[in-house]
Amino acid sequence: MKRRKNDVSTQSLESPIGDGKRKRVVVAMSGGVDSSVVAGLLARSGHEVIGITLQLYDHGEAVGRKGSCCAGQDVEDARRVAQSLGIPHYVLDYEKRFSEAVMQSFADSYVAGETPIPCVTCNQKIKFQDLLLTARDLGADLLATGHYVQRGQGRDGAALLRGADAARDQSYFLFATTREQLESLWFPLGGMPKSDVRALAHDLGLLVAEKSDSQDICFVPKGRYSDVIERLKPGALQPGDIVHVDGRRLGRHEGIINYTIGQRRGLKIASADPLFVLRLDAKRNEVVVGPRAFLHTRTLVLRNVNWLGDGSLEEAVNGSGAEVFARIRSSQAPQPATVSLDHDGIVRVALRYGEQGAAAGQACVLYADDSQEARVLGGGWIAEAVKADTMDTLESPA
Repeated sequence: MKRRKNDVSTQSLESPIGDGKRKRVVVAMSGGVDSSVVAGLLARSGHEVIGITLQLYDHGEAVGRKGSCCAGQDVEDARRVAQSLGIPHYVLDYEKRFSEAVMQSFADSYVAGETPIPCVTCNQKIKFQDLLLTARDLGADLLATGHYVQRGQGRDGAALLRGADAARDQSYFLFATTREQLESLWFPLGGMPKSDVRALAHDLGLLVAEKSDSQDICFVPKGRYSDVIERLKPGALQPGDIVHVDGRRLGRHEGIINYTIGQRRGLKIASADPLFVLRLDAKRNEVVVGPRAFLHTRTLVLRNVNWLGDGSLEEAVNGSGAEVFARIRSSQAPQPATVSLDHDGIVRVALRYGEQGAAAGQACVLYADDSQEARVLGGGWIAEAVKADTMDTLESPA
């Protein structure tokens, strides 16, 4: 066990329960190298391991596809790994639940002009809710996954920390995990670099040792979001106007789901100066464009905030706000910020340096500091990214 600042201890390979006894552990096996190594390590350590794979979407779409997840060949790979390890393995059909909770939510969010992150929703509503309940029904002490995060122990219970490998850290995608759920979760790979995990896969003789990592969104086989959304919500591709932020109508679009905040290419409108997508107005069915300066955001309004810090959010902000580090993209480093709570309960995050292209529907994850293994304080979904979108604020921010 290692001790961190803020009096948070972390565990990775050792059981979070910490009594040294053999555990019954359900391992979420996606068919990839990470979850397979988790199953192998825990079985080799003497724990009673049960492998469970969730069939999440039409497996016919993913058969033979590299970098997919939870479908087709991946289910078969998980089954073969479990067989080689000598552990029981079950495949649960979650296609309907996944479609309703994740895919439909994704489509609804896109049609509303937002930028959704379905992997967060999947972890929140499927893996750490439904699957965790299944693990408890099986009498398991813990649910283990191959996520690159660390579970720690804070003043008020379980804590979530960034993974030790900066290139693999997945804490951004797990901000919605509750402290109660964390009490039953185990992340054995959180303190390891990916290279060590690959080496362990070979050492364990796993057939997936060189399998490619999952890429992009699992249910979008060819990366064409609009095709999937049109299938889930027929008629979503409605043409409308492309409007300059100053009110001028510059052209037409074939559906706002074809655009993302910050997009420059593919607008198909003539302009002497570069134009960027600033906002997607679903009510008016308009794509609002303008100068790059208008993409700059310093204030975010959050909804559905999940607090993982010690005490409550109200106690943490203490009226004047709390100094934190915020991250709105998984690929970016956290930046200094202040989180505050209005009298009406609205949570706001003020970014010290601001951000380009923040959009409603994205996540804003809060950390205690900017170290590689920083504690996750929680986070929420961006309801509004306050931008310089009026002509009297045209001047570019510093």
